[in-house]
Amino acid sequence: MNSELSPVAERRDATLKEVAAEAGVSRATVSLVLRQSPLVAAATRERVESAILTVGYVYNRGAARLRTGTSGTIGLIVPEITNPFYAELTAGIDEVLDVEGRLTYLATSNDRPERQERFIRRIREQGVDGIILSAAEGSSPWLLRQLREWRVPVVQILRSIAGIDADFVSPDFSRGTWAAIDHLVAAGHRHIALMPSAKNTSAARERIDTFLSALRHHGLGPGMVTPGASSRSEAADRIGETLISASPPSAVLCHNDLLALGVIAELRRRGMTPGRDLSVIGFDDIPEAASSVPALTTVATLPVEVGIQAARLLLRRIAMPDGAPERILIAPRLILRET
Repeated sequence: MNSELSPVAERRDATLKEVAAEAGVSRATVSLVLRQSPLVAAATRERVESAILTVGYVYNRGAARLRTGTSGTIGLIVPEITNPFYAELTAGIDEVLDVEGRLTYLATSNDRPERQERFIRRIREQGVDGIILSAAEGSSPWLLRQLREWRVPVVQILRSIAGIDADFVSPDFSRGTWAAIDHLVAAGHRHIALMPSAKNTSAARERIDTFLSALRHHGLGPGMVTPGASSRSEAADRIGETLISASPPSAVLCHNDLLALGVIAELRRRGMTPGRDLSVIGFDDIPEAASSVPALTTVATLPVEVGIQAARLLLRRIAMPDGAPERILIAPRLILRET
């Protein structure tokens, strides 16, 4: 047998002492860098980080968790990831947590409470320090009470579970809906429809309630709320049914941009011009909204900012677990384009 050891067999874990020697600093300084301490000067931090790469040191977070009682991880649970809105939201959250040296576990509930609860159990087993949650349709207040009993800080985003006071960050959907209706009324529209989400969530109900209130405020009667939609194809079907009704609308406000883009596609298929034959307004201002033909008028809900504020609030709650719940609403902006 060849007694020469292979490169794999010769490998061993680099030590904190080796990093310190390579960087020319003390082991205590290396430890401060690994813990993202603000006490370390930028130049020293860069030297230590370079030394970590040079010697191949791997930080043992499991051991660190035993010492500190924290894992440096956060759970993020959203109902879907196919909508670009959630990608931008996640980017905002990661922007904050990355600076803090924290890792995010991302899970999608597919709007199923049982799947959501299963993921919560799993990430709790990983010792997450807190959770950012966009609750699945039909979520029970029991879920938040259970997390509170477990002493797991949680920040709700976009959707709030009724029956319990908890930290919450969201675009101001009501304000955005008012802005859209005010614009349409000022443009001369008197028969306006709302195409809501097919999901029965707080975000969907808020927009329906605000839509009806805004129409009453302008003296426009009950208005038209179409059956809900959850995809572009469903939105196309819904607007097709609406256009052949006895009294079709002259404008439609959609729950999100994906539904609005489905409406635009159906109008074009019928030889109609969005913005002329039927005014269309979306919600969110996803990147595709500006590049669609014609460009979509929409309510920008600033998902990156929502994510940033949610992450910052969770970090505050981790630091002060018994603090009073906060409610943060991000002011949206009406983006006028061609539809």
